Amino acid sequence: MRHLNFHHLRLFWTIAHEGGLTRAAERLNLSQSALSVQLAKLEESLGHALFERQGKRLVLTEAGRIALDYADTVFAAGAELLDTLGGRPASRRRVLRVGALPTLSRNFQMQFLRPLAGRADTELVLRSGSLRELLIDLEAHMLDVVLANAAVRRDAHSDLHSHLLAEQAVSLVGRPAASAAPLRFPEDLAGTPVVLPSLASEIRAGFDRILELAGIRPVIVAEVDDMAMLRLIARETDALTLVPAIVVRDELEAGLLVERYRVRDLTERFFAVVQSRRFPNSLVAEVLEAFDRTPFRGAP
Repeated sequence: MRHLNFHHLRLFWTIAHEGGLTRAAERLNLSQSALSVQLAKLEESLGHALFERQGKRLVLTEAGRIALDYADTVFAAGAELLDTLGGRPASRRRVLRVGALPTLSRNFQMQFLRPLAGRADTELVLRSGSLRELLIDLEAHMLDVVLANAAVRRDAHSDLHSHLLAEQAVSLVGRPAASAAPLRFPEDLAGTPVVLPSLASEIRAGFDRILELAGIRPVIVAEVDDMAMLRLIARETDALTLVPAIVVRDELEAGLLVERYRVRDLTERFFAVVQSRRFPNSLVAEVLEAFDRTPFRGAP
């Protein structure tokens, strides 16, 4: 029967959190060669490499990320034991690391995470960044899932998969006005002040194509790549704002904004990007299944 050497596990845990052998050796007052020998023994006992060398850096493998999660749990449990016996009870929790584009609707993100939010046994770690940055972290096992509004291109060298979660209508919205006549689209947009997503957005590209084919040029008063800011601007300006309905769902329900026109054939898509893993985080499947069971709340 194999037994886990917890001393070796503690050394690995220190290397991982210190970011390499040099700093870990200094902290532990050991030589790097001695530390490497102990790490090799742990890898041999587990049957998996825990680090791979990229240049001068040690990067956790998938097995290394799993081992680190368990090591965090093991040593947290030891700290909890001391806390409990010292009259300071604590609880162990599983961790789900989620990355999301800053342009993604906060309402959508909250709906995706709601099944896990506030659970005593779960910790959510949320990160934002560019799609490139988040996918690098996903492949390095530093994230478990990435939320995006575009599918990731597949090729023979990629083990990333994009799960389409939902499609949401895109509308032109504005503040309510008693004299507002029904909007004729796209002709009424000629010379009309509008607030649009940035040029990097897929819905902006689709919207621009529609207007270009119709020969219509609106007056662009703002271009915004952050959906939270787009929502605020829509509430504060008299211009029409092009936005996925879910972004301003609360304002539409409260009557602060009204939908002036729902743009046909233009939708915002939401994807969960995951990596094929030998040791998947079970919380990913749990949150995906919960989202599939819950009707997607978009426009009212």
